[in-house]
Amino acid sequence: MGAGAIGGAVGARLFQEGYDVTLVARGDHGRALESGLVLESPDETVTLPIPVVADPAQVSWVADADGDTIVLLAVKGQHTDHALTQLSVAPPSTPVVSMQNGVENERRILRHFPSTYGMCVMCPATQLRPGVVQVHSSPVSGLLDLGRYPEGVGDRGQAIADAIATTAFQSVARPDIMRWKYRKLLMNLANAVEALCGSEARFSALAREAQREGKDVLAAAGIDVTSSEEDRARRGDYLQLSSTSSGEWQGGSSWQSLARGAGSIEAEFLNGEIVLLGGLHGVPTPVNALLQRVAVRAADDGAAPGTWRIEELTELAGVRHDE
Repeated sequence: MGAGAIGGAVGARLFQEGYDVTLVARGDHGRALESGLVLESPDETVTLPIPVVADPAQVSWVADADGDTIVLLAVKGQHTDHALTQLSVAPPSTPVVSMQNGVENERRILRHFPSTYGMCVMCPATQLRPGVVQVHSSPVSGLLDLGRYPEGVGDRGQAIADAIATTAFQSVARPDIMRWKYRKLLMNLANAVEALCGSEARFSALAREAQREGKDVLAAAGIDVTSSEEDRARRGDYLQLSSTSSGEWQGGSSWQSLARGAGSIEAEFLNGEIVLLGGLHGVPTPVNALLQRVAVRAADDGAAPGTWRIEELTELAGVRHDE
């Protein structure tokens, strides 16, 4: 559900391995998918006739005690509540996997579905044109580790990981998946900088300051986070970026939201999560607060990615360029 860059790529790879996949997508992208999902990778370009519906109500749901029918939720965080309203047609026993950035979605899903799973997604994928999804890493398309929320794995979680691991993706079942998602959250604090100022700004002093605030906030909140060393070891050299027939990978999910003119961006559930925790635990987060406000406004205004100069935004944030 949410067959964009990540949802479309994972659905496509599962379909290629013979799994029974239905995509849920709407708008121009959903209509284009009716003619097949065009999957571009460094090795191939194929059109896959994956069934697609615009609404979960169009799916024939069956109460399944074995949990063989699974929802992979890949909408952006700002669309989670609407997606859950649509998913009210699914049996409550249905396992739902949050393939989403941030750490708030699992809490919201758990209000509706007791079998909730978190997934830490490491996958350079792009969806800018209706009906077309690009995966920029080969031979491994990405890393999709998962575990039950708030903790544990269970037989069902292991089975989901095993199924994904039969594809070009890797998946490890982890009982502590939220530790990994909090590490990914820290990395994603640079998403707004990249979207606003361009891909090179992702490694700027402004991005580093947003991440420093995030580390301080998570420490103050007593939240256990996977170390950068663990993260580097997990990534290894699996993600090998290469061009597809449509070109190189240009930017992450927030950059793509501005590039598509989506009208919204997930900064509230990335930078905004740090602002929220900072307020709860008395830790100032001025840089993340600024990035959240500017990114949300840029998306609402229909601004293109890279509209801001990094020097201008850094000065507005009160950050020194050499920090």
